[in-house]
Amino acid sequence: MTENEVAAIRDGCGLVDRSERGKLALTGAQAKEFLAGQVTNDVEGLEPGTGCYAAFLTHKGKMQGDLRVLDLGDELWLDTERGALQALFDMIRRFKIGFDVELHKRTLECGLLSLIGPGARAVAAAQELPVAEHSSMRARRGGADVVIVATFAGVDLICAAQDVEAVRAWLAEQGAVPISEAAADVVRVEAGRPRFGIDIDDTTIPQEAGLNERAVSFTKGCYVGQETVARLFYKGKPNRHLRGLRLEGPAATGDVLRAGEREVGRVGTVVESPQLGPIALAMVRREAEPGAEVEVGDGARATVVELPFRG
Repeated sequence: MTENEVAAIRDGCGLVDRSERGKLALTGAQAKEFLAGQVTNDVEGLEPGTGCYAAFLTHKGKMQGDLRVLDLGDELWLDTERGALQALFDMIRRFKIGFDVELHKRTLECGLLSLIGPGARAVAAAQELPVAEHSSMRARRGGADVVIVATFAGVDLICAAQDVEAVRAWLAEQGAVPISEAAADVVRVEAGRPRFGIDIDDTTIPQEAGLNERAVSFTKGCYVGQETVARLFYKGKPNRHLRGLRLEGPAATGDVLRAGEREVGRVGTVVESPQLGPIALAMVRREAEPGAEVEVGDGARATVVELPFRG
């Protein structure tokens, strides 16, 4: 990570193009009712300008993917990891039969630019955007129509694909510094935010990844996989948890974690934090509690810690 990237994410504003994310939209009078039966969070409670984070599950409560849901007033906007897009698309297409819902593809039609860092709102001229994560507002920036969305790390701007370069150029004029996804990962890992397909996958139940507070409503109506999620929450103890690792040697995504002779997990995202040094996310079995030392890969050592990371 370069000095410019470090300065951008710590004191200014970094810019990452995430237009490759999978993007869909739902319209129709029953769009919220339909989606509420498929995902873990309270979609029906959304109002225009608000949103939520959610997961969509198998009937056994395992994650097929995660997604952001935005109520834009005239449509529900959904974006997800590109690797989970097909599963999300297939789920909606299969189960929307009988509902007044239309499914629209947005992946190629729309771009998505992420601003990361304490200066993000100033750069996007979005000081009036509500602080709550997933809040949104419509605006014009760089001569283009955009939707500005609050994130935990800054703001996102959604625009038509043909307007991405104009919006990017305008953001650069306001002080945004292009950064790599690897640099953005530092902020995500420090905050303990897992990424589907790297830190969590289709073997993960939301509670194992610490997602209940952000992604699961226990007061909404039924949804696919609810029985497993509710049973684990009220009566069970997860066999594993998303943890942080403070690394004392080299590590790579996918490396096995061992406590003695026992395999206790695998490494997810690995970053070099300017403040904390080498750190990583990992799904770790519950017997390797925070404070435990584990062996990584071919013999490096690491300490298991609670998330988010503390300085």
